[in-house]
Amino acid sequence: MKHTQTFEGSTDLGADGSTGADSSRLVGSDRVLAVLKELARYPDGVGLEELTRVIGSPKPTVHRALGALRRAGLADQDARGRYVLGDEFLRMAFAHHEARPEHVRIRPALEALAHRFGETSRYAVLDGREVVYRAKVDPPTGAVRLTSTVGGRNPAHTTGVGKLLLAQQLDTLADVEAWIGSTPLVRRTPRTLCTAAALHGELRITRERGYGLDDQENETGVNCLSLPVYATSPTIPSGALSISALAYRTPLETLVGALDEIRAVLGPLSEPHR
Repeated sequence: MKHTQTFEGSTDLGADGSTGADSSRLVGSDRVLAVLKELARYPDGVGLEELTRVIGSPKPTVHRALGALRRAGLADQDARGRYVLGDEFLRMAFAHHEARPEHVRIRPALEALAHRFGETSRYAVLDGREVVYRAKVDPPTGAVRLTSTVGGRNPAHTTGVGKLLLAQQLDTLADVEAWIGSTPLVRRTPRTLCTAAALHGELRITRERGYGLDDQENETGVNCLSLPVYATSPTIPSGALSISALAYRTPLETLVGALDEIRAVLGPLSEPHR
């Protein structure tokens, strides 16, 4: 699938630094970032011709962007002449990821839960209308391929972690309506909650019970139980831990029934300290 990167209202810079007439093109810095993001979609490398088609900019401008990235060590060319992310980019990304205190502290719990249930465990934080996955551990065998990856995003209202964290912020129906605004909630599956009233009701229940559920609302056939994580503050969740499972193999009832065990594995990180 092609992913054309466009930035509304931007213009492309010509070789002399002037701007062209096509307002849908990318300016220099936007173009470089668009090329960098696109390279991440091709772990086996991508040729200049294909990258040019996907980005939607002229070949010389994409080539200049690649040159800038290569000089910075953020892109490289393999033996076949295809472009890949550079070692410096990977070094920075992994160094930054490993240095996050909540990631370091939550990792042992994720590993223990993945082994215990034979399902995928994850840690995510809320970012506006989406959740961002900071850590993920797959079980030794039988892992299901989920849409989430470390650094990936999903709509907050479709996920157990997202609804759990939203429940801490959106108390009233008016709060939910203001959060939704003029952009409709995306429907990921037939079970996705897509109205303010439905989401408000779910958030109220989530606050009362203290954990979040995703009943095949983000991916058909996959459910999830989520608990808050207090890794950086004694009173405000830094994010949420989740166990995502194949519904036929590990039903929600099984996860809810093991709630005390999951909390015990998470330990002090699972409870606020007032």
